[in-house]
Amino acid sequence: MLEGEVPSDVYQMVINQVEKPMVEFVLESTNYNQTRTSEILGINRNTLRKKIQQYHIQKPN
Repeated sequence: MLEGEVPSDVYQMVINQVEKPMVEFVLESTNYNQTRTSEILGINRNTLRKKIQQYHIQKPN
């Protein structure tokens, strides 16, 4: 994972690897109900919206 690099900002590196798939999974599990997804994840709905934009998550057609 680090490929010989000196570790720095490991927390952010792990978050970047885990957060998008987790948000996508919960959104899919709730049929893209943002209120329910934010409740399950324990985050504010506005925060969820920011993450959806940040990770370019779209509901499939």
